[in-house]
Amino acid sequence: MQYKTLIDVPTLAANLGHPDWALFDCRFDLLKPEAGRAAYGEGHIPGARFVDLGQDLSGPVTAMTGRHPLPDPVELAERLGAWGVDRMVQVVVYDADVGGFASRLWWALRWLGHDAVALLDGGYRAWTEAAGAVTTTLPERASRQFTPELNDDLEVPIEKQLAGGHGPLNDARTE
Repeated sequence: MQYKTLIDVPTLAANLGHPDWALFDCRFDLLKPEAGRAAYGEGHIPGARFVDLGQDLSGPVTAMTGRHPLPDPVELAERLGAWGVDRMVQVVVYDADVGGFASRLWWALRWLGHDAVALLDGGYRAWTEAAGAVTTTLPERASRQFTPELNDDLEVPIEKQLAGGHGPLNDARTE
């Protein structure tokens, strides 16, 4: 069975250590970018690899981009392969709790054509509240070949949006 949206703590716990499952810790703090890596170092779900929003899931910032532009899809695919992800792998992503940062990797995997990706419902907080095991051990996974099949429907370049016909453009910034 593939999990494609949410996965609960008991299901993840039952599958920890499965060779065709990859787990990614995406904890991040916009005001303290180093905080996610520090939290990961203090403890994470066994088998989880840390993924940094700024370094791993974003491309170079230019005058035409926001603070965390999309990464190059080929580079991200190579990185995912190095992390042990291919088409046969069920990916589970989590962050501190509500999933705002982990959903970036969830979306990026879908963008690259990988549907077997789920967000841990309640994140690291839910895991620890359920007395899930925590470790400081870094995971070891053999690299795999990740071949992206870009889903162009998930990204609309600004030029196409301005030309019309792609629905409303919503700005979710707070200011």
